[in-house]
Amino acid sequence: MSAKSKILLTKRKSRNRFRLKSNSTVDFRLTVFRSNTNFYSQIIDDKKGITLVSASTLEKDIKKKLKDKGGNKSAAEYIGLEIAKRAEKKGIKSVVFDRGGYLYHGRVKIFAEAVRKEGLKF
Repeated sequence: MSAKSKILLTKRKSRNRFRLKSNSTVDFRLTVFRSNTNFYSQIIDDKKGITLVSASTLEKDIKKKLKDKGGNKSAAEYIGLEIAKRAEKKGIKSVVFDRGGYLYHGRVKIFAEAVRKEGLKF
């Protein structure tokens, strides 16, 4: 990634997060972070500043199921299903989706569709 690309990603990330927090009527935010090898997601309560639910491809049981392939689309889909199940157990029904500056494409899109399919609304 070039220096200009990193600057643009940082700007887009902060701009999106500011808009989500200021215009949101929902208390919870579903965040996504992806690296080349892993995929992470968490639901954050911005008013209290705490993480309520999280899931990542680094967890032991998920890592075994995915056979150490945490950076692909199937892993993103599995994490989406898992975070939606955990959110349902906590009683969370709707969130705001914070894609963290990433384009709504590829792994991020598949993750979002899996979460919606499981019943979490955003």
